[in-house]
Amino acid sequence: MKFPFRNVLLTGGAGFIGSHFAEVLVADGCKVTVIDDFNDFYDPAIKDANLAGIRDRIRLERGDLRDTAFVNRVFAEGNFEAVVHLAARAGVRPSISDPRLYVSTNVDGTLNLLEGCREHGVKRFVFASSSSVYGVNRKVPFAETDLIERTISPYAATKLMGEQLCSNYSNLHGIRCVCLRFFTVYGPRQRPDLAIAKFTRRILDGAPIEQYGDGSTARDYTFVEDIIRGVTAAACYEGSDFEIINLGGSETHTLTKLIRTIEQTLGKTAEIRLLPDQPGDVPRTYADVSKAKGLLGYQPQVTLEEGIRKYVEWVTNR
Repeated sequence: MKFPFRNVLLTGGAGFIGSHFAEVLVADGCKVTVIDDFNDFYDPAIKDANLAGIRDRIRLERGDLRDTAFVNRVFAEGNFEAVVHLAARAGVRPSISDPRLYVSTNVDGTLNLLEGCREHGVKRFVFASSSSVYGVNRKVPFAETDLIERTISPYAATKLMGEQLCSNYSNLHGIRCVCLRFFTVYGPRQRPDLAIAKFTRRILDGAPIEQYGDGSTARDYTFVEDIIRGVTAAACYEGSDFEIINLGGSETHTLTKLIRTIEQTLGKTAEIRLLPDQPGDVPRTYADVSKAKGLLGYQPQVTLEEGIRKYVEWVTNR
């Protein structure tokens, strides 16, 4: 799918998902401005490496989305046609220990971007939300029409607030906003704090892995290539001015199944250290992607087994 905009602002473009999307935009001939603050959530050198292949073909702005003057300058100099907002303070557990940081970054940062769109006439905005907003949702699979009553982490609450800000600005200022609820994205360049990355590295090193709970928690794992196809389609969407859309793998796998799949792919057995369930973790996620299929032509293509194989190949060939 050819990207319809030639001048794009991409936030979080040095991160896991963002760097993959930046490569797609550059390959399509787009002028790309990346905002990333290279914070210390994980080693900033990883982000530098993520952009190594396209660094000379993008404009990189190192800065904080909470800095209103910085965001205003980037917009004033950019003449953007679209904003794809993938930046965020990520992670459920860290948000519990530092909720103020998450609210200020994820909510104020999103507001600053939407204000930039309003002031500079940018009419297309794609927002990376999260399956975390569903919280303890007893109905499966999770659908966009489900009533959301119990987010259980500050991170999830900030994503829900971001969706509502998008709704406001769509209604008040005619900005077409598509909010994408990502379901457990994984693949090459995955953040080192996430389970698949940690498990793979520790099994390869012969170190024990930490399993929270009895292994019955389940996630809808989505390979990054599928997510990128969904983000591209969302940016091209020409329907209503506001939509919330799930992007998932449309399958659910237990933690036990995930560990076994990684073991089988590596040809090594994990030493497992059992730990109690973690606060803020939901028991299960499972995406109903029928809306994404209908509006975006989205169809997840990569199975868990294939995705883990691709990830392991990337890790072992680095």
